[in-house]
Amino acid sequence: MLHYFLSVDRANQQYLNIQIEFDTLENDFIFRLPSWRPGRYELGNFAKNIKGLKVFDDKNLSLVATKQTKDSWLVDTSETTKIRIEYSYYAAELNAGSTFVSPNQLYVNPVNCFLYADPLSQEEIAVHLNSNKSWPIACALPNNENVLYAKDFDQLADSPFICSPSLQHKTYHSGNCIFHIWINGEAKPEWDLLIKDFKAFSDKQIEKFIEFPVNEYHFLIHVLPFKAYHGVEHTASTVITIGPSTELFQSYYKELLGVSSHELYHTWNVKTIRPIEMHPYDFSKENYSRLGFICEGITTYMGDLFLLKSNVFSLNQYLEEMKVQLQKHFDNPGRFNYSVAASSFDTWLDGYTPGAPGRKVSIYTEGCLLAFVKDVMLIQATKGKYGMDEVMKRLYFDFALNGRGVSETDYQQQLELISGLPFDEFFDHFIHGTRPYESILADAFDAIGIEFTHRPSKSYAMGRLGFKFAPNGTNTVVTSIYSGSPADLGGLMIGDEIIALNGYLSNLEIDKWLNYFDNDQKELTIARAGKLINLELPEVNRYFYAEYDLKPYEDLTQSQKKLFEKWIS
Repeated sequence: MLHYFLSVDRANQQYLNIQIEFDTLENDFIFRLPSWRPGRYELGNFAKNIKGLKVFDDKNLSLVATKQTKDSWLVDTSETTKIRIEYSYYAAELNAGSTFVSPNQLYVNPVNCFLYADPLSQEEIAVHLNSNKSWPIACALPNNENVLYAKDFDQLADSPFICSPSLQHKTYHSGNCIFHIWINGEAKPEWDLLIKDFKAFSDKQIEKFIEFPVNEYHFLIHVLPFKAYHGVEHTASTVITIGPSTELFQSYYKELLGVSSHELYHTWNVKTIRPIEMHPYDFSKENYSRLGFICEGITTYMGDLFLLKSNVFSLNQYLEEMKVQLQKHFDNPGRFNYSVAASSFDTWLDGYTPGAPGRKVSIYTEGCLLAFVKDVMLIQATKGKYGMDEVMKRLYFDFALNGRGVSETDYQQQLELISGLPFDEFFDHFIHGTRPYESILADAFDAIGIEFTHRPSKSYAMGRLGFKFAPNGTNTVVTSIYSGSPADLGGLMIGDEIIALNGYLSNLEIDKWLNYFDNDQKELTIARAGKLINLELPEVNRYFYAEYDLKPYEDLTQSQKKLFEKWIS
């Protein structure tokens, strides 16, 4: 058995002390830190947080640890039967996938701070928590007197935990599972409302899949006093960071529901139904896959849809969330340049940053919209008998439970078997190609009685001139430019800071000034690379950025009613 001992000397310094003890199996022993964490398909470079790494033999004598790669070390263990590794991990970042130490909490994601070795990956593990033993512990692993137990490193890496005196805890039951809700931070939970809604979407998801992959599941929710929104999936738990505290059960409650339903759906999709390239995970390097439109796209779609199916969201609330995805899709010129499959592969390159303008698309957004279209296509083809629920259920029972990863061919075959339709052209055009989505989206919305419309953006800058902006101090910074727009033709650049229009300071009110000078020549004064520059923006007789809207038809045909009822059932 491997033993990990955790302690904190001075919490204000935010270093987590980690000691590992185990029996050696090989003469030359390589141990490493994971290069990435599941749920975030990019290299994490966690080793940058390690300080003071030391290795000792069974006589407490130092051994040389020679670094082999950025996150692996080689040790000669031929003269010892036991090894002890000691190091400190800098834990100063608080998000849903990080490790964080402070005077009032210990929050650990083992996947980014625990060293491991391939020869020992199947060994049982005990994690000893030697600090703040009176604090409650939120974790999916078995806990016996502040010792957590994992069957192997994969389970340990997949089991974050929070130790904090401020943890609040409630449970509910759904299907064959006990669900735990842990809330950490400044929060005044409305428990009755929270449990009612969480149970509703849990019940509905389990109903569609028939069973839940685990017997016990934990929602680990960090509530922060500032705006935050992040979730990371695990097999038997999820970590969510959300805020601000004051809005958690007000304007931000729908965000809490959305991320929680999304992460719960991940228990089936990606934690159990897994791309063949990630079956099993290889923590030592990139795990390239083109199936992000399944892992994240379908989950984004189904996570919100289950809030509608379970009556947690009204139809209007659901359509508001779908409009957000439509807006992201149509505002991104990357849809003309790079497919969703290629963008999935490139998450390891720049998938979580804006990156080069117009280069790529989002696996979340494009995958969500394509999942919606395929869902409606299935419902139509089977006359309401089956939808995307059936596809995912079959992938779960026929692949995941048989220990098999899922390929794109497997997924396409399930779509075709259930619907009786060919999907070759769909995959060629929309998943591996860059064909516009307008027609397939319009057809899908119309089939279920939803009107899909668009109109020029109400923002003068976006609609008439073709640029987006954001506040930057007392001025405005350009964040996006529509190709061929007056902003583009006039020489505006992303990152330009708008100081004035026609000689008048903009003072964060650029749209008001643009409307004021509606029919006049427009000269922008901008700051760029330390210089003030004047640019004239030539207007043209067309619009650029648009706003997209969805609303139910007032009168539905019988066909639309039947399809709509199946879609939300």
